[in-house]
Amino acid sequence: MSSVIDQAVQARLIATAPRSQVIPANLRYDRADPFAVRLVFPPAASLDGAEVAWTFGRELLEEGLRTPAGAGDVQIWPYDADAVVIEFHAAGGMAVVQFDAQELRTFLTRSYGLVAKGDEAGHLDVEADLAALLREA
Repeated sequence: MSSVIDQAVQARLIATAPRSQVIPANLRYDRADPFAVRLVFPPAASLDGAEVAWTFGRELLEEGLRTPAGAGDVQIWPYDADAVVIEFHAAGGMAVVQFDAQELRTFLTRSYGLVAKGDEAGHLDVEADLAALLREA
């Protein structure tokens, strides 16, 4: 069984002018980093032509599907029964992106198939992470 889930999703970048635009994105879940979800936007979706990647908690994504969640750089809330909004904040500005709620639910369900909710700590390799940290110091 693979230890990584990659799922292509469609995102709608919400803009004030002239209108919103649909962009591809990719959700990634890796058993080696069991608490995190990675959302990657291709270079064509950014102002500077570089790929944009955000990493945030899987629990934040789950909570944001039901109720407004997040107080930092990533905030998530249900827009309606079919859509979820994720707002990203960075030093250079912010972006508001809308996703199909069912695509996000499907992704979460698949991630729980790899690592059950509540079992994340059992998939951490603390010794390897500590060794890598000490090598970088």
